[in-house]
Amino acid sequence: MTLPGRLRPELLALAADEVNVTLSDSVLHGLKNCREFVDSCMGDGREIYGATTGFGPLVTFAGRESAVDQCDHVLQHLTARQGRDLPLEVVRATVPARIWSLCQGRSGVSPAVVDRLCAMLRTSFVPAVPELGSVGASGDLVPVAHIAQALRGNGFAYFGGQRTPAAQALAEAGLSPLELDGRDALALVNGTSLTAAAAGLAARSIRRSHSVSIALTALLVDLLEAYGHARAASAGARMARLLAGVRPTGNRPLQEPYSVRCTPQLLGAAGSAIDYATSVVEDDLNGVSDNPLFFAEENLVAHGGNFFGQPCSFAGDLLVLVATQLGNLTERQLDLLVDPHRNTGLAPMLSVRPGVQHGVQGIQLVSTAIVVAMRRSATPASMQSLPTNLHNLDIVPFGTQAALNAWELSGLLRLLNGALAVGPRQAIHIGDRLPTAPACAELYERLAHSVAPVDPDRALDNDVRLAAQVLDDHVADKSSADVESRRVEAVRPGHGRAQPQHRLDRRRRLRPLRAPADRRRGVEAPACSWRACSTGIPTPQA
Repeated sequence: MTLPGRLRPELLALAADEVNVTLSDSVLHGLKNCREFVDSCMGDGREIYGATTGFGPLVTFAGRESAVDQCDHVLQHLTARQGRDLPLEVVRATVPARIWSLCQGRSGVSPAVVDRLCAMLRTSFVPAVPELGSVGASGDLVPVAHIAQALRGNGFAYFGGQRTPAAQALAEAGLSPLELDGRDALALVNGTSLTAAAAGLAARSIRRSHSVSIALTALLVDLLEAYGHARAASAGARMARLLAGVRPTGNRPLQEPYSVRCTPQLLGAAGSAIDYATSVVEDDLNGVSDNPLFFAEENLVAHGGNFFGQPCSFAGDLLVLVATQLGNLTERQLDLLVDPHRNTGLAPMLSVRPGVQHGVQGIQLVSTAIVVAMRRSATPASMQSLPTNLHNLDIVPFGTQAALNAWELSGLLRLLNGALAVGPRQAIHIGDRLPTAPACAELYERLAHSVAPVDPDRALDNDVRLAAQVLDDHVADKSSADVESRRVEAVRPGHGRAQPQHRLDRRRRLRPLRAPADRRRGVEAPACSWRACSTGIPTPQA
């Protein structure tokens, strides 16, 4: 990744692996100038929140005399970990999000601090960060304080997938402990980078599931011998392309159930909501989230509230609603497929021998349970304000909880899509109809290559996870093909040459941060918290 450049959710996801972040000379110059301005303000005796004062409602009291003590002042009182560790990819994504904010040159952070954050991303070091603690108002204070503490050698961290004392993990990664002063420490924690990173990863995952839903709906329409409507903006057009070449038999009623007939409208609305939420998150990722802000060119130290996470909080809640409604659709489509009264004469539960075998009956039960879990988690966080901090934080947005909730539900939606995908694969096994649309046939062939038919009954938990991975790979390949097609079109004579927006230096893959190989093969995955089910990475208890 190269700064300056626009940080997008797709780039955030790269931080799950070792990645190199390159800072341009202009960015380094801006960091240096802002830091010199901060130092001159402090040398002149100017009062600066967090650098010369206490924190929060204790701003009316003087801070500690030395810069190092002031660093301890801010970090120690925020080190109050509770709850399980956050998924490692969320923690890793938080670091480039924080780098992007600091590199706007308004936080007054030491250039050496940014350099050390970049050095961390070049290794597999991951701070152990608790899921509980942020109210999303003065930034993600408690969780990001644990990132800073781990980089100083305090607390715990992961290296090579193993959770160890942070000092040991730093040594194994070849990193020396991070040195901070009071302004550095506050600049690290006083922003909504965790909220924005989690929301960005959730938006990316839910967008992928949205594409999966379109592909699975088209396959379902093909197998049921139905004929879908092709008019609901982009969603209808995409379904029409996937259904090109389909040969309906006319055995279905004039009007399909809404889980088929109204999918372009539902998925079109979902796509619009995902686009909006993503735009909000990207604006947050590419802005400045901190307090105070420093404007050397105006000799101004601006004390304000540019760390209040309401935008991403609303966006996270919107993503939760989208994920839950997509989950509702997926569960209903599976129900349609297993019902002999509505599935064009296929056996109940798609069983080869009903009564003797049970087909996908267990998968449907689990899907129902997952949908209810999603609905129970769909209560908005963005308006759950509760005054705290001696009423200094008298209204708060709880953006971190909204974003992490969206991230968790994106993993459950992924599993629901995997469950639904097992259905068409089984329907084709017991029926006499293959997909007639080439795009649907291609998706079926990928599923059939990886997921065996249910005959006889067997445990299907790994099949669901494997099908979910097949779907992810399928839509990723299609997306890459579309991008390449547009790139080729752009470099044709008369179109000019397309220029990359970012320079990426992908380093070796980090085995501990990838989806485990056993899950990709369909072998039993290790037990893990459902909160990390989208990755298969175990979430240790605090």
